[in-house]
Amino acid sequence: MAETHIVQVAEVPEGEESSYSQQPQEQTPLLKTEQPHQENGEEDQEADDQTPLDKTLKRLDSFLAILGFKQNSILNVGLSWMVFLVIGLFLPVVILQLSNCPGCEKGQIKSFEMDIVVSQASLAAASLICVSHNLRKYGIRKFLFVDRYTGHVERFSDQYIHKISESVRLLVLWVLPCFILKAAREVIRMLYVHHETWWQTVVILLAFVLSSTYVTVMFLSSCILFHLVCNLQIIHFDDYGKLLERQSDVLVLMQEHIRLRHYLSKISHRFRIYLILVFLIVTVSQFVTLFQTTGYTGMISFINGGDFAVSSIVQVAGITLCLNAAAKISHRAQSIGSLASQWHALRTCTPTDASQLRLSSSTGSLEVDNMIGSLYINYSESDLESLDFIPSNRSTPLASYASSYHKRQALVTYLQSNPGGITIYGWTVDRGLINTIFFIELSLVLFVLGKTIVFTSK
Repeated sequence: MAETHIVQVAEVPEGEESSYSQQPQEQTPLLKTEQPHQENGEEDQEADDQTPLDKTLKRLDSFLAILGFKQNSILNVGLSWMVFLVIGLFLPVVILQLSNCPGCEKGQIKSFEMDIVVSQASLAAASLICVSHNLRKYGIRKFLFVDRYTGHVERFSDQYIHKISESVRLLVLWVLPCFILKAAREVIRMLYVHHETWWQTVVILLAFVLSSTYVTVMFLSSCILFHLVCNLQIIHFDDYGKLLERQSDVLVLMQEHIRLRHYLSKISHRFRIYLILVFLIVTVSQFVTLFQTTGYTGMISFINGGDFAVSSIVQVAGITLCLNAAAKISHRAQSIGSLASQWHALRTCTPTDASQLRLSSSTGSLEVDNMIGSLYINYSESDLESLDFIPSNRSTPLASYASSYHKRQALVTYLQSNPGGITIYGWTVDRGLINTIFFIELSLVLFVLGKTIVFTSK
């Protein structure tokens, strides 16, 4: 059939060759004129084919660009840093230097205010440097590990959107109280500190509130991003627990866990400098606060020292978000070994071979009891140790019982020896490290208080 068709095509009459050769030439101009319309149609179709996750990531990327975290060009770099220096640093410093009025010492202490401005600007600068570097290098998708080429976007798209929406709400819930507290403090101080004119007082109030809100949003946004990255990985660890129930291939389970540990290693590598800078700046800021408040001889009230409370709340909120996210994902990664041990024990105790079935039949039991228990693995948001019920796979036929046993044992040994988690130069950020940081900070505070507050018998 193919040979006859070729012969028929080759034996075209000479009179018809001209008609065949003229048809492409007549149709070619029509194809060229319709090509731009076709390209526009493809672009419109691509715009319409955006998934809800794509739209959510685009809105998140636009929000980060407004804050100045997206520095893809020299113009964006210069503009973001210029806005940061003007609003976050120069504006409050210039206002503090120019706000010389009778009775101003009662409402504000310049040394207190300058240290607070420097500490807040330092946290915002560390956030801007670290987050902008990662976004410029990886992009929003790879930065959050929701790249479409990993093969998990279709499965976890709704969960990704839910986690991103929760993070935005969490940012609003933290920023709004800090903004209200800062505005209330400035209004109260305005009633005690009167400048030459009322409009000057109002301008100073708005400038302080604007600067403080800007650096607060910058710092808490970076903490929320780290919190979001960790929460997105929790989705994959929960899915790994379900994978143990439906997958009997040990090699697949090991490869999936290696991929998860690789992602945690990337997250630790990208955020370790940021976490160290945050801990260092907050610790130094608390030292300065203790020295200044204990060394000041006058009366300290909410009016002249209230910014210490506002800045401390922001710092504690940021550190809490970071440590909570890191400890949660580390705890989730470490619990995989315990889950695998339960899975291995249940698979081992399940009667699956023929001899066990015959023994069960000879004793009068015609059915194999496959109700061997269930795996406990899900966690709530508030308590890391709370557990939820997940049913296990009831029956999985095994080709070779002994070989499968040794494979499962090797997997359990591997998971227990390589738990993974968020690390800072080898130190895993879990509850143990959090307790260590707390006692170190408490010891430093007590040491400083012992050196600055001295009671004499006279």
